[in-house]
This record gives sequence, C-alpha cells and structure tokens, in this order.
Amino acid sequence: MEFRCALIGLAGRPNVGKSTLVNAIVGQHVTITSDRPQTTRRRIAGVAHGDEWQLVLADLPGIQIPRDGLTARMAASVRETLADVDVVLLVVDASQAIGGGDRASAEAAFACGAPVVIAVNKVDHLKPERIGAVMQQVSELGPFEDIHPVSAKTGEGVDALIKDLVRLAPVGPALFPPEASSSDPVRLQISELIREQALRRLRDEVPHAMTVVVEQYDAPTKKRAARVEASIYVESASQQGIVIGAGGSMIREIGSSARPGIERIIGSKVMLQLRVKAQRGWRDDPSLLDRLGP
Repeated sequence: MEFRCALIGLAGRPNVGKSTLVNAIVGQHVTITSDRPQTTRRRIAGVAHGDEWQLVLADLPGIQIPRDGLTARMAASVRETLADVDVVLLVVDASQAIGGGDRASAEAAFACGAPVVIAVNKVDHLKPERIGAVMQQVSELGPFEDIHPVSAKTGEGVDALIKDLVRLAPVGPALFPPEASSSDPVRLQISELIREQALRRLRDEVPHAMTVVVEQYDAPTKKRAARVEASIYVESASQQGIVIGAGGSMIREIGSSARPGIERIIGSKVMLQLRVKAQRGWRDDPSLLDRLGP
C-alpha cells in the first residue's frame, strides 16, 4: 500500500472551532484554543499519523475583511498557505446561521483549486432533526468533495472526516517524523541547535546570557523548503555586537553551522534567518519565557 501525505489548510471565519478540530484530529492538544476570536494569529501545524498516511494541518487565522495592519497580514497568511495545500478543510459553525464570514471563507477555499471538504462543527449544540437542514444550507457554499457533521468537542464524526482527508491525500513521503504531533517540538529542537552552535563559538564571551526563540516556523511542503526565523536574545548591546560579529561574520557562521542540523531534524532544506536582540533581564520576562516552552 502506498503512503499518503497531505498538507491540509483549515479555512473558516473566526471562532468556528478550527483549533479545537485540529486537536481532535491529531488526538492531543497542539494548538491554542479560546472562545475569543482571532486567538490564532500564525500558522500552527498539527500532525496526525496513521500506518500508511500523515496529515499536516495548517490552522489558519479566521478569514475576515482586513481592517488594520494585523488583520491584513493575517489575511495574506491565509492566502499564501491556501495556495500551497493539497486539501482545504472548510469549517463552519452549525450552531450559527451562515453569514458573510462563512461565504468569504468559502470563496477563498474554493478559489485555491484544491479539493474542499466541509466540516460542519458543533453539531452537539443542535437537536438531531436540525442537523439535516443545516447541512443543506452549508452544501450551497460551493462544489465540495464531501461534507461531514462533526463535534470537535465530543469527537463525533471526526474519524469519518479523517478517512475522507486521507482518501484525498496524494501519494508521497511524510513531511514530519512519526513521533511529531505539531511543529512546536520541532521549534524547540531548532532553537536548542542554534543555541548550541552559538555557545560553541561564544562560550567565553556570552556564557549563560543567551537564549534562542524560533519566532516563525513554516513546515516544508512539496513545493518549497521550510522557513525558520529565529532571534538570539542577549542581555546587553555589547553582547549583541559580539554575537553579530564584524560585518555580521559571527551570526552568519552560527547560521551556516546550524543549518545542516536543522535540515536533518525536519528532513528538508531550510531557509534560515537569524536576528540578535538585546533585552536586559530577559530571563525574568514571563512573556519571553513562555515562548521558550516547558
């Protein structure tokens, strides 16, 4: 039996339960979930595995009309990811009437050219006799491959949805190792690898006053290499100058030495961008420490 792997882009207006659905498909908590709209501001990949398949889920920001710089960037992120995916999973909220946000999400989903599967989420909020009527309304959003009533909260319908996504996945190698459930563990491995290479060269000058945060990680796809943007934090401007080096020589050397190890971790070529930031007292900054992981 041939192995199948797909990059799945989740589309939908804000707060329809996309993050909770990713967690349900993967089988564990890998994305931020909140009842506040727009919790998800960047791509967060969940990875679901089977014996002969892998689904890599890109949990996108909810599609809405851009009203400021942030929402414009989020909309651009949605368009960029949808242009890369093998399958689109369009998520709608069964407990609310179809609105402009749902139609905008559907328009973006069907425009990308990939097959679209619709998940009608939160059916646990409906009486059984209402589900059929809601499914009929949702079916009018566009030419979908299949439509599934699901509850990400209870798990109802999730197994059938997974089988359909696997059916549509193209034949190809896995993008992540079998033990990966999300890109976040990969981020931690990458940050430690960069820190290791920096300390090898700077242990005497900048001993324990350095850490690395992976600010952005875009998993590899069949069309492009992985992308990593990372920041090296130090505690003073003088340390910042040491890490950068004359004409940027040291930071280039750190990046060049770290890149092969990163490529081994993710099994793909990588575009690596490093920055050095001076932040006095970063070790006592709760927000930064949260980003470093457990």
